[in-house]
Amino acid sequence: MSAAAPEVAGAGVTAVGGRARNEDAFIAQAPVYVVADGMGGHLAGAEAAWAAMEAFQRLVGGAATPEDVARAHLEARRNVTKVQIEVGAASGTTLTGAVAVTHAGHPWWMVVNVGDSRTYALDGGELRQITVDHSHVQELVDAGHITPAQAAVHPDRNILTRAVGDDIPEMDAWLVPQVPGRRLVVASDGLLKEVEDREIGEIAGLIGDPETAAAALVDLAVERGATDNVTVVVADATSVTPTGAAAAPWPVWGDAPREDTTPSLRRRGDA
Repeated sequence: MSAAAPEVAGAGVTAVGGRARNEDAFIAQAPVYVVADGMGGHLAGAEAAWAAMEAFQRLVGGAATPEDVARAHLEARRNVTKVQIEVGAASGTTLTGAVAVTHAGHPWWMVVNVGDSRTYALDGGELRQITVDHSHVQELVDAGHITPAQAAVHPDRNILTRAVGDDIPEMDAWLVPQVPGRRLVVASDGLLKEVEDREIGEIAGLIGDPETAAAALVDLAVERGATDNVTVVVADATSVTPTGAAAAPWPVWGDAPREDTTPSLRRRGDA
């Protein structure tokens, strides 16, 4: 007998913020809840973000496995390469979020990340960042040279060490158990510049409806004068990963996340 598909639901909201055009893109349709933040200028950034989303759109409405997600990531990279050729610019995009998958007969979230958009898990009011930013300032934080607070205002905060569209083919990926009450929050950095993690957890924890919660977070960032595009996706699961299957909290899928040591020289347009 085949395993039952994970039972998940969610929604996403986006706003242009202070930009001339929205270069963010997202999918919030079961089983896919992902966000892309494009970069590379007026045309190339938006095209790259949507090219990445096109690869993951193929998973919508079906049953997915971790292997399916890995293939979608590779297809996203091929799509962005086509955009680079068509527009004649070094376009690229971040990519983060979660896909509800069946693995070893059980439901899981497969969380993926390339770049510095973020995916969080909210459990009982505690917000924890699952993903690790691929950014120059994150490397400085990890090395103990600066604090997270200093990273938020550092002059190099816009330099990424990895993006979909560069020559680093790997993504980071984790299998995150679906447990009662766990909510995932996925956001582009336009939210993170204006709203603290503490506030994200409070708002996402108080508002039950995923779309209303996502809208409240986006609205708060815009009210505070967001200069960047702002996108938030919120997802919940009613299926449950059995305790025995989730021996490790967030097992890494595939190879261990790569340690970035050389910036990809991909700087965002925002300062």
